[in-house]
Amino acid sequence: MVESSEAPREWRVSGMDCGACAAKVRGAVERLPGVANVDVTLMSERLRVTLHEGETSPEQIEKAVRGIGFGISPKGAKAERPKGGFILPDDAIIGAAAALPQDTTPEEASSAAWYQTAKGRLVLGSGALLAAAWASWLYLPAQVSHWGFVIATLIGLIPVARRAVAMARVGMPFTIEMLMTIAASGALVIGESEEAALVVFLFAVGELLEGVSAGKARNSIRALTNLVPKSARLEVGRKTREVAAETLRVGQIVQVRPGDRVPCDGEVVSGTSGVDESPVTGESVPRLKEPGSDVFAGSINTEAMLRVRVAKAAADNTIARIVRLVEEAESARAPTERFIDRFSRVYMPALVGMAALVAVVPPLVFGGAWGEWVYRALALLLIGCPCALVISVPASITSALSTGARNGLLMKGGAVIEAAAQITQIAFDKTGTLTQGKPRVTDVQVLVGNEDDLLSLAAGVENGASHPLGQAICGAANAREIEAAAATQSRALPGKGAEALIAGATICVGSPRLAAERGALSDTLRAQVETLEAQGKTVVIVLRDDLAHGLIALRDEPRADAAEAVAQLNALGISSVMLTGDNQRTAAAIAEGLGIDHRAELMPEDKVAAIQNLTAEAKVMMIGDGINDAPALAAAHVGVAMGSGTDVALETADAAILRDRVTDVPGQIRLARAAMGNIRQNIAIALGLKVVFLVTTVLGITGLWIAILADTGATVLVTLNALRLLYFRPSTAERLAILGRRPTTHATAQTTA
Repeated sequence: MVESSEAPREWRVSGMDCGACAAKVRGAVERLPGVANVDVTLMSERLRVTLHEGETSPEQIEKAVRGIGFGISPKGAKAERPKGGFILPDDAIIGAAAALPQDTTPEEASSAAWYQTAKGRLVLGSGALLAAAWASWLYLPAQVSHWGFVIATLIGLIPVARRAVAMARVGMPFTIEMLMTIAASGALVIGESEEAALVVFLFAVGELLEGVSAGKARNSIRALTNLVPKSARLEVGRKTREVAAETLRVGQIVQVRPGDRVPCDGEVVSGTSGVDESPVTGESVPRLKEPGSDVFAGSINTEAMLRVRVAKAAADNTIARIVRLVEEAESARAPTERFIDRFSRVYMPALVGMAALVAVVPPLVFGGAWGEWVYRALALLLIGCPCALVISVPASITSALSTGARNGLLMKGGAVIEAAAQITQIAFDKTGTLTQGKPRVTDVQVLVGNEDDLLSLAAGVENGASHPLGQAICGAANAREIEAAAATQSRALPGKGAEALIAGATICVGSPRLAAERGALSDTLRAQVETLEAQGKTVVIVLRDDLAHGLIALRDEPRADAAEAVAQLNALGISSVMLTGDNQRTAAAIAEGLGIDHRAELMPEDKVAAIQNLTAEAKVMMIGDGINDAPALAAAHVGVAMGSGTDVALETADAAILRDRVTDVPGQIRLARAAMGNIRQNIAIALGLKVVFLVTTVLGITGLWIAILADTGATVLVTLNALRLLYFRPSTAERLAILGRRPTTHATAQTTA
């Protein structure tokens, strides 16, 4: 008995130019036994499946994909090219359509000029033959020119027909290739060889344009990986040596000279310099980096030598994470896209049936001419092809994802874009989101002992803490050169504080609410807390065995662009609310300055409940950055993590903002709305042209070449319209700053470059 093992497998598939191509690959693989979880992504050219090898081998997967005309190679291997996207017995059939070399890399293939590709050469070759046939029609007998058009038709049609047959064999008979084969063959049969040749040529042009546009969008994403330099200057003892950047390990020290790109995510060990992070985050102004500052792989050192300690391996750096998120986002298809896919599966058979009725019913029932009505039926097949409709959504989504990635705005797929476009309510976390997330100690009030002892105890409890308040307390102790007390059994009290065992006593650094729960909040201490909170400060109380020893006040200033972001959201018709675990007075002081509603003293579970209440009445987006925000991010319709947030928040969220600019929140909304507007335009173009030419075709006003021209034209139009999103500018902050005003209308907010 043969045992079968279930394992994930991944390949790179070349030759996919549109969403229909990806659907064909998916359909061919899904029909194989033992195959599950088929995921095909167009832009990353990836096929991923879960495979029961006892039923289907990897070689059978590859054979199935090659059988429908696409190249396939295992992940990590050199790319295998398709034969021009067509199935051919021999490349000599199409003469000039010589293919790229077998060892062509994806980058080399994508950078090739259109006329160097197989499809480009096929267009040039068939175009030359068509021109020759037209010339022969002018100067030679009609019978000779007729055969010239037949030859031009067959040379262009044979690869299309072979592919149509291959698709039919795997259970997908209703494809554009099959419609083309029927229409062009039928035209030859009824003597319309000139139109048949023109139809085949225009179809080849449309295929070429799809490939060019797909390559442009693909390159914009692939360019992200090229931001990371291939080599790095690694310190080895007192010397440096050049090593591959992908081999760097966490903890190693690299040197980054002025003008060099940073080869890794890391922390500056020594040196002070301005670093241009625009390649990664889109932020145009270089940021000052000094010892202790974080740097991103792909950013550019502009001024002085920096020594950087590697913090993340190459596979986990910021660029790799962005590319991974964008690739995964392609799998999360928008509801609109899924609906169109389902619609096209019904539409295609219905179209073929309608064409058959048009060809047969008028001659049989009304005595019409067979040649005329067969011609109209063939034209109907061509004009009814749903290519433009099928690619209208994925083309826009891919362009929007690419634009977002270049501007520091990540969204995990079309479903997220569609949901973000419908948002009517934004819920913000406070610390690290609306505020800088770097509070500083402003007051130390002692009840027992002295300030140094109090800070030593507090720093001992908070030593190694990830929470901004804990880090601020440790920072204040370090600034005063106070050594943190030795602590054991440290633990966090979510939403309340932290505690540890120091010198045999339980030391707790927590909120006034925690002190009240433990019976340590006297009336006098409560009055001190209220006075500080009225100044917009956050107060923590230091308890020793549930006895208050003092309090520490901290203040976290709002981000410089927080108020502007709230104003822009208001202009977009979106209301905002701040959800925070901080006290009521501090929250009110921050919220009043920003012009935003607020809900304070919320535990993590309270934030989830607040989000659930909001989602009952509105489409809600939650913005947060901490571990305690992860549940609320998941509960919202769209969860957005600030780029400086924890990995947990980034993984839980549906989207991320890499630049840590609050004004990027309305920018993300603008991009999502622009994408959905673009999709609606594409659908209107595709359906509008279909309806007009379906009617004119049945009435005999337009013929075959007009039909294919309209179909190709619709495909080109929706593709070009989708590519406009590559030049969309989500943020209007800089432009409006120059104008000296804030956005006041929805139209202004939607302005594109």
